[in-house]
Amino acid sequence: MNITVIGTGYVGLVTGTCFSDLGNRVYCVDIDENKINALKKGIIPIYEPDLEKLVVKNYEKENIIFTTELEISLTNSNICFICVGTPASDDGEADLTAVFEIAKNIGKLMNHDMIVVTKSTVPVGTGDKIKSIISKELKDRGVEYGFEVVSNPEFLKEGTAVKDSMRPDRVIIGSDNDKAIAILKELYAPYVKNHERFIIMDIKSAEMSKYASNAMLATRISFMNEIANICEKTGADVNQVRLGVGSDARIGYSFLYAGCGYGGSCFPKDVKALIKTGENVGYTPKILKEVERINQNQKYVIINKIKKHFGDDLTGLKFAVWGLSFKPGTDDMREAPSIVIINEILKAGGSVKTYDPKSMELSKTILPKDNVEYVSKRDQVLDNCDALILVTEWNEFKSPDFNKIAKTLKSPVIFDGRNQYDDEVLSKFGIKYYRIGR
Repeated sequence: MNITVIGTGYVGLVTGTCFSDLGNRVYCVDIDENKINALKKGIIPIYEPDLEKLVVKNYEKENIIFTTELEISLTNSNICFICVGTPASDDGEADLTAVFEIAKNIGKLMNHDMIVVTKSTVPVGTGDKIKSIISKELKDRGVEYGFEVVSNPEFLKEGTAVKDSMRPDRVIIGSDNDKAIAILKELYAPYVKNHERFIIMDIKSAEMSKYASNAMLATRISFMNEIANICEKTGADVNQVRLGVGSDARIGYSFLYAGCGYGGSCFPKDVKALIKTGENVGYTPKILKEVERINQNQKYVIINKIKKHFGDDLTGLKFAVWGLSFKPGTDDMREAPSIVIINEILKAGGSVKTYDPKSMELSKTILPKDNVEYVSKRDQVLDNCDALILVTEWNEFKSPDFNKIAKTLKSPVIFDGRNQYDDEVLSKFGIKYYRIGR
C-alpha cells in the first residue's frame, strides 16, 4: 500500500518505519526541514531500540521517503495517518492546533478518495471535528472526494515501541465504514495473526480507549505509591506487599512497582487531558485528580529522604545521580522525576554529578548548567560524592559493585527511587539504604 504519515516524532517515525518494513511505500512528512534532512542521512531524533537500523534499511530500499511535501505525498497515497503531538495546554486540555491544521491542509490538497487515520492521542469527538474541517475545505474548493476519518490509537511503550508496533497487544479501529475497516485490516494483517486482537468500535469509543488505558496504568502506579507511603508509616515492606497483591490473578504484577513517580510523553498529559474532558462535560473525575496529585507528590519523596538524612541545607554536598530519563530504554526527559530531584538539590545548595546511558545530551538543554556535572561512565559518578541516588532503573545500575560504592562515596548512603536493591545486601557493606516505602 501507499501511505502518508504526517509527523516524524515518536509515534509517526515508528509507525511509518514499521509499515515500510512490511514492503509498503511510506511517505513520512514533517514541516521541520532540518529533521527531514537528518532522517535522510540516517540521523534519528529519538533513541528507540532497533529503530535506527530499520530506518536506514528501508530508506535504502526506498520503502520510506522523508519529505516536507505534503501535496505530493497525499497524491501518491490512499491512506493518511495523522501522527502529530497533542501536548497539554496550560489548563491540561490537549492542544489540537497541529491536528486541526493538518486536517485543513488535507482538505485543501487531497485530489482523490482517501482514508484519514488519527493515530495522535486526541479527546473524544476530535474525529468528528476533523471530518467537518476536511468537508469544509473540499466544499470551498468546489470538489467532491470520498473520505473516511478513522480512529486508530497507538499503544506504543517507549523503549519497546518497535516491538509493540510489530507485535501489538491489540489494534483498535474506530469506524463504522466497512470499506475503511477492510483496508486497515489488510494493512495490519501481517502484525495481527490472531484476529481477536483486531478490535472494531465506533470512533468516540476508540478515542476514549487510549485515554482510559493510560489512565488505568497511571492509576496503578499512583495506587502502589500510596500503598508505599502507608507502608513506610506502618513498618510494612511495599516490596513484599507487591508480591501479595500481584499474585492475585485478577490483579497481576504489571505497573505495581512503587517508585519516585511516572513521567514521559503519555501518562502525565493524558491523565490531565482526561480530567479536562470530564470537567468540560460537567463531571469531576476525582480518582484521576488524585492519581495526578499523588504522582506529583511522589517526585519529592526522595528529596525528602535526602533532607531527613543530611538536613535541609545541602550546601557543600555533592550527589551522584544514576539515570535521568523517565524510564530505561529511552532518552525521553519529559516529566522525568530526575528533573524535580536535581532541581530541589540545587535549590538547597547542593551540587550533582550524573550519568545516563542515553539522555545526557538532552538533559543538558533542560537542567540548570551550574552545579550539574556529566560523566561518561557509570562509576565515575561516585568520585567525590556524598551519596548516590538511583532515579532510572537501567540494567547497568541493577548489579553494581557495592563494595566499590561503599569505599568511594564520602558517606556510604544510597537513595533508591526505584526499589532495585536488597536491604540486607547493602547492610553487609555498611551502606545506609533509603528506598520507597521503607
